Amino acid sequence: MGLTGGIGSGKTTVCKLFEQLGVAVYYADVEAKKLYAESAELQEKLKAAFGEAIYSGNAVNKQKLKELLLQSDKTAEALNQIVHPFVFEHYENWCNQHASHKYTLKEAAILFESGSYKRVQKVVGVVAPLEIRIERVMKRDSIDRKEVEARINRQWPQEKWLSKCHYIIENDGSFSLEKHVAVVHSALLNDSKTTQPFVF
Repeated sequence: MGLTGGIGSGKTTVCKLFEQLGVAVYYADVEAKKLYAESAELQEKLKAAFGEAIYSGNAVNKQKLKELLLQSDKTAEALNQIVHPFVFEHYENWCNQHASHKYTLKEAAILFESGSYKRVQKVVGVVAPLEIRIERVMKRDSIDRKEVEARINRQWPQEKWLSKCHYIIENDGSFSLEKHVAVVHSALLNDSKTTQPFVF
């Protein structure tokens, strides 16, 4: 199963609640950052495409990476086309290691943009009002509104992917998030019982 949502929607908070229910969660962004440092093949491909400056030793140059993502949609897409296959392969290996679970979740901010949604059975979308999302990210990352809005604009608008989700979790603080997650968890358990073997 997949889980997505725009920046500041509270995906990680929701995933932690699923983990408390015994669900194994694959955090795509976290694992991608590990691969930047651990995969020699990925490092070589990135250096060949964007120059040696993208790395400082074995550590990815975060500032350079940020500049590339902000430079243009074309540059960001070129970067993603190199990184995503490595993440896909890593995720498939992870799934094999968790095959005994009734279902697992892949958390990814760009689940639809990257095509990852094609590798999961169902998608859970986490949503929240734009203003709440902006305030959350400003507080969390200690950045100004302009930078938050720039990050949001690099992602698909919520309205574009919402209709593609099988389940929606509202995270605006107006009700019990734990109860909502429990309801979706129960539904996903039933989905996993009635569908054929997973296609990741």
